[in-house]
Amino acid sequence: MTETSGFFKDGSLSGIFDGKSSATDVGLFGTHQRTALGHAEVHYYIRVRRLENFAVAFAVPLLATLSACYSGTRPPRIGNAAPDLTVQDSDRSVRISDYRGQIVVLNFWATWCAPCVEEMPSLVEMQRRMKSKGVTVIAVSVDVDQSAYNQFIKDHSINVLTVRDPSQKSNALYGTFKFPETYIIDRKGVMQRKFIGAIDWTSPEITDFLNKM
Repeated sequence: MTETSGFFKDGSLSGIFDGKSSATDVGLFGTHQRTALGHAEVHYYIRVRRLENFAVAFAVPLLATLSACYSGTRPPRIGNAAPDLTVQDSDRSVRISDYRGQIVVLNFWATWCAPCVEEMPSLVEMQRRMKSKGVTVIAVSVDVDQSAYNQFIKDHSINVLTVRDPSQKSNALYGTFKFPETYIIDRKGVMQRKFIGAIDWTSPEITDFLNKM
């Protein structure tokens, strides 16, 4: 697999999922494809703590270099068994292997991550549409501030399975240190795709890919 505009292209999906004009951003959270989500719901995430201008200016040249580590390489573990992580917070315990037989969309995110917040409405909507077809979204937050995390989930009706891992051991197990990053795990527990950055999870290409799994 090779990476196209922040996405790994294997011939089954294009690098730009919604067919609209888009741009590649380099920010504090790494290179990602910025696409129009087409959701009015984005506006109700206005409370997200945005990056300060000086932080962005500092991060752009730094992470332009760091993001190059993905270029032209096959993501680790693609085509192999996904690591069986277990995450427990004060509300629930989630173990990936418990969802064997389902398609798992494993998303690493945080409430302070602007691209994560940008893609969340489409992730929630995709779960609503695809749940009956055996697709389960597991959103692992790396938020340290539990109260901010709980308030965000409540205020924005995040109707997907969420669990908080402030230690960041779970994302480290998957080799994720920039957010958001998402992994598609098939019904047999094999990792099929990795997505770097925010994408539109309701795009026809994504829907078609999940339907064929």
